[in-house]
Amino acid sequence: MPMRNRFAWSNQSCEEQLQMAYSSSREDLRMMARAFDWSTDHEAVLSWIMAHKSMDLASALTVFFNGDPARFNYMPRRHIPEEFLAQTSLLDNICLRINSGFYRKSNTARVENRDRLERWLHFQSADRKEGRRGRWILDEAIIERALAPAEVAFHMQESQSPSPQYPFAAEQDPGSIKTAFRRCVAGLISEISQKRRAG
Repeated sequence: MPMRNRFAWSNQSCEEQLQMAYSSSREDLRMMARAFDWSTDHEAVLSWIMAHKSMDLASALTVFFNGDPARFNYMPRRHIPEEFLAQTSLLDNICLRINSGFYRKSNTARVENRDRLERWLHFQSADRKEGRRGRWILDEAIIERALAPAEVAFHMQESQSPSPQYPFAAEQDPGSIKTAFRRCVAGLISEISQKRRAG
């Protein structure tokens, strides 16, 4: 990405990256977070950036999904390889801050690859209906703030009181799933999850 080239990110140590983050503007911090490579960059740097008040909600969601949470969402914590413990812990912290309202909406920032967010919310709703839950549950009422009203309409239907087990907004209306593809994918995910539990 251009931002990474601009800051020569990959050529720096963790300490050098942190020093760069300390002296960066609010906008540059957001760009650095979005450009973070979860496979090669230093989690300590992203951890500091994501704890900064300058981070907006759309950028936080983008960073969260860049971390590939689906890979570990149904994996028991004791089965997560040691080399991914820092990554999953950082995803824990980002999710907690999203759900607590720590990240505020920006009028200019957008969620990159928004289809990832929509799929996540759809599968999350399916989990709720079938009595399952993954490691990371996004608060749908908070997510609504990050998207334009037209974008939210796809997955936010008639509101209802949240259950104690799932302290977030109403379930998705199955009638809003407009394509057979999404239904097919949801079925596959459900089958995989059941096999994991059975194993």
